[in-house]
Amino acid sequence: MNALLIGATGATGSDLLQLLLGDSKVERVAIFVRRDPQITHPKLEVHLIDFDKKEQWRHLVKGDILFSCLGTTLKDAGRKEAQWKVDHDYQYHFAEAARENGVGTLLLVSSMNASLKSPFFYARMKGELEEAVRKLGFPRLMIFRPPSLIRKGSDRAMERVGVKLIGFLNRLGLLKSMGPIPTERLAEAMLYAAKSFRRGEHILEPVDIDNLV
Repeated sequence: MNALLIGATGATGSDLLQLLLGDSKVERVAIFVRRDPQITHPKLEVHLIDFDKKEQWRHLVKGDILFSCLGTTLKDAGRKEAQWKVDHDYQYHFAEAARENGVGTLLLVSSMNASLKSPFFYARMKGELEEAVRKLGFPRLMIFRPPSLIRKGSDRAMERVGVKLIGFLNRLGLLKSMGPIPTERLAEAMLYAAKSFRRGEHILEPVDIDNLV
């Protein structure tokens, strides 16, 4: 398997990168990043790119499978337009380039409750991204809609509070479908699906992800 990965410096992406590098069925891993991850490995190819300059990198997006884990928060982005550019536009443009170059499989990290009709900005943005990549015609498409993610060493105070609150409610038997999962568990599920799922479109809700690994 020749794998492509965007979002390799993020929480889920970094966990997935380590799994890919350690898997004997993966021959090459090409990551596309904005800053040097300071990682070396015989299988690893690092491409430092400007996602806004598609003409400079689109010819490099060649392989068997694309793992799309890119994303940011509204707080880090500063405004909705900036978050949309990272979470929607960059991922779509990269998927578009991959499909143009013959990549047959896309695994996309979306979000629980993603929907074109959602009244909430984040869920609607993810819903629009899902619909856009569907139209690209990947022979094998896997969309992961994880619940809240537990990131190792997270410095996001509200994220830590939210995860603890949902965990507490889960113990009371409430919001079971929203139970938080570690990013490494999501990464494991993605690699498992990449190696075992057949052609077609697969939507993986939180319960599906939890049952994979």
